[in-house]
Amino acid sequence: MFKTYLWHAALVGLGGSVGAVLRFAISGLVHRSLPSVTLPIGTLCVNVLGCLVIGFLGGLVELRQVFGPQARLFLFIGVLGSFTTFSTFAYETLALTQQADFLRASVNVLFQIVLCLACVWLGFAVSKLM
Repeated sequence: MFKTYLWHAALVGLGGSVGAVLRFAISGLVHRSLPSVTLPIGTLCVNVLGCLVIGFLGGLVELRQVFGPQARLFLFIGVLGSFTTFSTFAYETLALTQQADFLRASVNVLFQIVLCLACVWLGFAVSKLM
């Protein structure tokens, strides 16, 4: 059992390193290609692309069972998890709406946005006090 856990953790870690490098490369490429854009366009592009990819792969898993559990660990949690956690948030919210659980989907969106923004503000405020 412990060997299985270590194998799964290694898959997630390897995928995470791939996703982090992809995020760095794509975001940087976008910023270099659009230097006059003043919005954080690289992050937006990474999040949008990550959502597109996780939706596509999620559909393949759900409709065609294309990937096994280990490939899902590598791709969903590892690669896409480090590429953008926003894609995971979006996918989980979609899953709630597909289950017609609109209240929980709405609460998830509200909590994710409000609490995450509040925590970024709080962390920044605390760092200024140090």
